[in-house]
Amino acid sequence: MNTVIEANGLTRYYGDLAAVDNVSLSVEAGSLFGLLGPNGSGKTTMIRMLTGQVRPSSGKATVLGVDVVKDPVLARVKVGIIPEQETPPSFLTASEYLDFVAKIRKIEGAGEKAQWWFEFLDFADKKDVLCKDLSRGTRQKLMFAQAFLHRPVLALIDEPLINFDPVMQKTVKEYLREYVCDGGTIFLSTHILEVAEEICSDVAILHRGQIVHSGPLAEILARKEKLSEFFLNAVRKDSYA
Repeated sequence: MNTVIEANGLTRYYGDLAAVDNVSLSVEAGSLFGLLGPNGSGKTTMIRMLTGQVRPSSGKATVLGVDVVKDPVLARVKVGIIPEQETPPSFLTASEYLDFVAKIRKIEGAGEKAQWWFEFLDFADKKDVLCKDLSRGTRQKLMFAQAFLHRPVLALIDEPLINFDPVMQKTVKEYLREYVCDGGTIFLSTHILEVAEEICSDVAILHRGQIVHSGPLAEILARKEKLSEFFLNAVRKDSYA
């Protein structure tokens, strides 16, 4: 299979703290890969390094064949990104923001594509509202739309469902499954294990900046063990090692 993300010895220090410590992993095309971990485990830092937003202290990574250290801008051009904190520009309306994204990415037929997202995520009535006046859930809908507006082959998502109500969570989970079935790849981070167990094909558990498990989710479930139980055992074992 084709590897779309490859990280080798990826490390990031903040002062004396290793937020991510010598992490190596591979993500194959067509995966719905979940990076799981408690709060503060390094998940967000990992995504920021893989998208060229944060420079690793050591190690290397490629995303869609692009070295994220040597060419971070190209890495971001090639993928879709949804950050943990939804941050569309406050001075633009939702429609203006998607138009801006479309111009930056040189997307043809951007108006129709943006309208599709407004209707699909059920916020067409908010498209002329300034981003600063949107609710957190609506801002997350907008960030979701901008990430997939250009139909990337790979999307990296930090806590994809955290601000969505149950109805929208169902809609987004179904979209992510269909996206992968159509040939895309998703790399998402979350601490909501029920979501990972429901939609992910592969998982890695990150704890205290290190990978304590990585592999197909089916291997865990084949043991008649819930992901939540496996996760807690892996984290506790690492905590007291």
